[in-house]
Amino acid sequence: MGKIQAHNSESIRKMFSALSSRYDLVNTVVSFGTHHGWRRAAVAWSGARSGHRVLDCASGTGDLAFEFERACGRLGEVVATDFCEPMLQEARRKAERRDSRVRLEVADVLALPFDDAGFDISSIAFGIRNVADPVKGLAELGRVTRPGGYVMVLEFGRSRIPLWGRAYQLYSRSVLPRIGGLLTGERDAYEYLNSSSSSFPYAEDFLALAEQTRYFDQMEFRPLLGGIAYIYRLRRKEGAPS
Repeated sequence: MGKIQAHNSESIRKMFSALSSRYDLVNTVVSFGTHHGWRRAAVAWSGARSGHRVLDCASGTGDLAFEFERACGRLGEVVATDFCEPMLQEARRKAERRDSRVRLEVADVLALPFDDAGFDISSIAFGIRNVADPVKGLAELGRVTRPGGYVMVLEFGRSRIPLWGRAYQLYSRSVLPRIGGLLTGERDAYEYLNSSSSSFPYAEDFLALAEQTRYFDQMEFRPLLGGIAYIYRLRRKEGAPS
């Protein structure tokens, strides 16, 4: 199992605050636009449909929340939270341009201000590895999801295809921080992206992490682009952990 890095919440908040105004641009450049398709795939696998109530945590500039809004329609409700206010400010600007009804709130995934079982689906994209206690964060996502509903997690992984895995590691370690640094002036943030991604549990090891919460009775994953990233689908079981 990969080693989980300990994070200082305030340093993570400051890092994302510094990146907020150019976050979307860098994501699109360094991923060659593929991250949009990954989010669409996560929404499709979640089974989100008209009328569903969805919570997206660590929502950043709101891309996954807006994808869920498309699936849930005018009869649904999507709530997007992040603990970094400057990121949510960018999400609000996007929401205004889209005439979006997504509700944007400041909240920490480690202490969500929502009732038990209040959402059909909850999600977090590229955020769980930044949480000081990932198991507690997953437990909170499970707590606020109704029995039979899904917690959807989108996160980086490591490819098990030898040549492709080595090529991506070289890109992530050497090229991506240079591009991110040039576009934002915050190269350290993109070096952190590489180090945190390479040390965080993925595939079966991530499912073992989720199992520790005791909230889920069915856990699955799908690799994306040869294992560069993974979608995890965790079904909330009946009853609450004791």
